[in-house]
Amino acid sequence: MKTILELIGGLAGIALLYYGADYLIKGGVGIARKLHIPELVIGLTLVAFGTSAPEFVVSLNAVFVGKGDIAVGNIVGSNICNIALILGLCALIKPLAVNKKLFKMDLPIMLISTVLLAGFLYISHGVNRWQAGLFLLLMAAFIGWQCRSALKNREEAEALTAELNESAGDKEYKFPVLLLFVAGGLIGLVFGAQLFVNGAVCAARLLKVPEAVIGLSIVAFGTSLPELATSLVASLKGEGDIAIGNVVGSNIFNILFILGIAPLIHPFAAPGIKVLDLGMMLLVTILLIPFMRTKYQISRVEGGILFALYIAYIGYLAAA
Repeated sequence: MKTILELIGGLAGIALLYYGADYLIKGGVGIARKLHIPELVIGLTLVAFGTSAPEFVVSLNAVFVGKGDIAVGNIVGSNICNIALILGLCALIKPLAVNKKLFKMDLPIMLISTVLLAGFLYISHGVNRWQAGLFLLLMAAFIGWQCRSALKNREEAEALTAELNESAGDKEYKFPVLLLFVAGGLIGLVFGAQLFVNGAVCAARLLKVPEAVIGLSIVAFGTSLPELATSLVASLKGEGDIAIGNVVGSNIFNILFILGIAPLIHPFAAPGIKVLDLGMMLLVTILLIPFMRTKYQISRVEGGILFALYIAYIGYLAAA
């Protein structure tokens, strides 16, 4: 009976993670507008953080209960899912136009952080405190650059943030309601993460599947649902900048923020993460650069290649 409840709780955890992130975004963006904070700063940081919040809570919780493979597998798997599955599907629906400004800072930071993570995991099979500190320094530089860019281009910032707000819900709410959205979203994320990790570990025990595989597949997909929903809606509306920006920003946050915070609190090992997993993360990240440079769009053919890579990878994990 306990096992059945844990499995049901895992499914309920997915819903809590999704709606918790959704309300956190709504509340945070609304508060920014009420306080007259430049909205692009909030949009490019809070929207990316909001959709990465499930990964943050799940990974942090997994670290505290000694599940390093799930913590890292969640990040590696989510970043693979964000690029290969989400952008692949979005491009298959409609070719995604790419903003040239992504090549100035966002893509280089995503590539550098991905290479660093793969290198750290390959060498030390985990993340220690000094490595986490380096991630946080890069995160601070990234946010600082976003703030500087937004303040220099206020008009463009307002236009882009209007699109971001529309994708997250543009209805006006009173300040106390926005605070409740933020608080409720965080509570949903915390409890959703707890339920989902419990359900995933239970599934691993029942199926005798290594926890690293569970983290790389089921947990990673579940915590990527906010990114999937946001990017798919943006793609259907023809807003390629939002679809791509959400994924790039979330991947940066997943590595630099989540793996910058969790190991500072408690360094951990993740011996279950294999070279193939790191190689797939590097491959889809590197492929994204030439794909985006081709006429500054991700075509349906390129989206199909990304999607096929994801299906092949998940198939390998299932068969292993």
